[in-house]
Amino acid sequence: MIWNLVLESTLQTLEMVFFGALFSLVLGLPVGVLLCVTSSEKEGGISPKPVLNEVLSRIVNVLRSFPFIILMILLFPLSRLILGTSIGTRAAIVPLSIAAAPFVARVIENALKEVDKGVILAARAMGSTNRQIVFKVLLPEALPSLVSGVTLTIINLIGYSAMAGAIGGGGLGDLAIRYGYQRFRSDVMLVSVLVIIVLVEAVQFVGSRISSNIVKRR
Repeated sequence: MIWNLVLESTLQTLEMVFFGALFSLVLGLPVGVLLCVTSSEKEGGISPKPVLNEVLSRIVNVLRSFPFIILMILLFPLSRLILGTSIGTRAAIVPLSIAAAPFVARVIENALKEVDKGVILAARAMGSTNRQIVFKVLLPEALPSLVSGVTLTIINLIGYSAMAGAIGGGGLGDLAIRYGYQRFRSDVMLVSVLVIIVLVEAVQFVGSRISSNIVKRR
């Protein structure tokens, strides 16, 4: 019975992490690109817009400052509006995505700013537009760093998903609390923690290999 619960909880965690990472990337990618593009020329911006950059930066900082548990509680109404419920694995995906999106935005911004300025100047000299520089220079050149950033985001989401279990999100965190802590089953808690560790190690291994392979092919 316990192993069935572990399997079910692991699948719930994987569902939360997969869709949380997907939607946070959809939300965070354009914001991260915009933060880089609109920054000052000294910071690598190709279309400086100080006011827009400052507003976006403040919003990202505010969202990043919220503890996940509090943010999840605040977003219960949004989960209920979108999915009709604020409890369960799928309902947890909404706050997971929103919580991770600012982190993704900063990761992407920093990765794009690491691109060699000489490459950007060369593309500009060849008559490339800002759009072409973003999609044909910045993103491809920053791909190894982007993969590393997405890997780190997924690892953070695994931790967030465990915390989501504390307030009805399901997954391994919920298993550890309900069947481990509340029923004094230390073996269940241990198995839950071990599965989370294995997931983190697997994600880190795959992410590092992909990033290394991209660098080697250049």
